[in-house]
Amino acid sequence: MQNMVEIFKTNVESEDQATLLIEQINRIFTGYQASFDLEDCDRILRVSCTEGTVQSECLIRLLLDFGFYAEILADEVYKPESAIYS
Repeated sequence: MQNMVEIFKTNVESEDQATLLIEQINRIFTGYQASFDLEDCDRILRVSCTEGTVQSECLIRLLLDFGFYAEILADEVYKPESAIYS
């Protein structure tokens, strides 16, 4: 079975903040695995779950409750301009 993954842009700055939030996510959301990439310019939060879908709005609200911002990072798919074939 494939995991559902959601990527969030955040304003989390420190490892301590990230650790606190990961602990809360693990406590509240059974089956979720969360990690931060604070080196990325978007300070990425990556959340996967083994069953069902990631409850994005609940995760955003959780971060907000702790004073942090989060938004779903949209997938960007490269679509080349229409090609002209001869």
